[in-house]
Amino acid sequence: MSDTQTPYQVLARKYRPESFADLIGQDAMVRTLRNAFATDRIHHAFVMTGIRGTGKTTTARIIAKGLNCIGADGQGGPTTEPCGVCEHCVAISEGRHVDVLEMDAASRTGVDDIREIIASVAYRAASARYKIYIIDEVHMLSTNAFNALLKTLEEPPAHVKFIFATTEIRKVPVTVLSRCQRFDLRRIEPEVMMAHLQQVAKAEGGQVAPDALALITRAAEGSVRDAMSLLDQAISHGAGETTAEQVRAMLGLADRARVLDLFDNIMKGDAAAALEELAAQYADGADPMAVLRDLAEITHWLSVTKVTPEAGNDPTLSPEERDRGAAMAQALPMRVLTRSWQMLLKALEEVANAPNTMMAAEMAIIRLTHVADLPGPEEILRKWQDHTPDAGPAGGGGKGAAAQQAPGATRPGGRAGGNASQGGAATALAGAAPVLAGYAQFDDVVALIREKRDMALLYEVETCLRLVRYSPGRIAFQPTGEAAPDLAARLTARLQGWTGARWGVSVENSGGGQTLAEARADARETKAEAALANPIVAAVFEAFPKARVREIRDLESLQEDAASEALPANADEIDPDWDPFEDT
Repeated sequence: MSDTQTPYQVLARKYRPESFADLIGQDAMVRTLRNAFATDRIHHAFVMTGIRGTGKTTTARIIAKGLNCIGADGQGGPTTEPCGVCEHCVAISEGRHVDVLEMDAASRTGVDDIREIIASVAYRAASARYKIYIIDEVHMLSTNAFNALLKTLEEPPAHVKFIFATTEIRKVPVTVLSRCQRFDLRRIEPEVMMAHLQQVAKAEGGQVAPDALALITRAAEGSVRDAMSLLDQAISHGAGETTAEQVRAMLGLADRARVLDLFDNIMKGDAAAALEELAAQYADGADPMAVLRDLAEITHWLSVTKVTPEAGNDPTLSPEERDRGAAMAQALPMRVLTRSWQMLLKALEEVANAPNTMMAAEMAIIRLTHVADLPGPEEILRKWQDHTPDAGPAGGGGKGAAAQQAPGATRPGGRAGGNASQGGAATALAGAAPVLAGYAQFDDVVALIREKRDMALLYEVETCLRLVRYSPGRIAFQPTGEAAPDLAARLTARLQGWTGARWGVSVENSGGGQTLAEARADARETKAEAALANPIVAAVFEAFPKARVREIRDLESLQEDAASEALPANADEIDPDWDPFEDT
């Protein structure tokens, strides 16, 4: 290469925007800055935030050029369309302007570096209209450095402008943000990115297939710089016309259609076919971590498509993939997709830390195939009901009978065991005062104590009181050995204070039934026995000997919970900010 030959310049720098007209995907910011320049309402400090490669530093340089541009004739003023040919525009583009100072806060984080800026702001610009300080990665400044900058940032001289750029806006103190005009640079939309890449490829004389551009766009994740770097690499890799297969090989990606085949095998529970497909993709050069990431991406895409069908119209996907995804989203239940999402997130962590990524990926696929076709709670209950043994013969006391009687076991033993007390309750109710009509049963008294949140009294009533007789306004009970001596007096005082009616609470030495706590324990034991007798549950315990029954819920309670958590029937009643994955 001769000394006069211009060295190669990467595409990300060669096609760096030189004016606001060249910026893509940031229409809101461009409109605001244009109006500010047009009305001479230019703020003294700006902060640009966004992900990598969206144009933060580029925008800062364009603003610097617009503020100092004097036009081709040397008579121009601040403009949003810098000429690019005047001495200031050329010097700023080449990074050598004496009045536009760029500082990397990642390497100059201390208060001494800020003191240099504070000392220099008092001096006017040497040749330009404004002295401009561009501080990149400003969130890296120390706390003392930020504090030292505050006063100057709030009241800078008229000839000074500050422009900050950061990818971590949350790390910038609010005292700094309140002194700046903030612009959030967005990720570039896929359609805009693909059009831009096509334009650059054409200008470079490269032929890149549209589906290859779609792969580059998806891999860039909204970053223009990443997309341009990948395009630069793809043009060199293709050495002519660059195809999607070449880009996949370059990025270590699996074929999207083949990943969908793998996902389909997993959802069918076909472990052998899924492992065979994974091995084939691995043999073709796909990275196991990339395959799992693609599976997670597909799971997310199908879940969102199931909730919002319009989300399936991804321009980076082919029409065949979109149609196939829509069919899969319609066929797969949301519980399967959310469960797969959680398992894939866990699998990605395991693969990243595993000594052999392929082995870890295979184990993750095996787990996914084995849980893919697990029935949901409703289906399990339905099967349970279909296989529950019938009640034993009359007087036989079979487990089916015990299960049917279990719901009633929650009532106090004294009431359940004595018909005379039930009849006495009805007789007393007929002549009781109207205020006591709401306490026809002892359960109503317990509910009142719970409503008043007297937890100490509630605990004593449930564990230390064996009911002998009950009628509205009259309670007779046998205390347990742990009962406090003044339990009857305190219960009387509380009930009279809460209801405004007179109550008679007496203590007897015998005749009491079970306490409420004992009755609940018996009910739980009865339900557990009935559950363990079920063939399905017995098969579960046979497969998992160390399993334990932690909770037993009946179908009615599950249906009530499902009804309370179900989405409204009318789609207009759904909160637009609702995230279906927030609690997963």
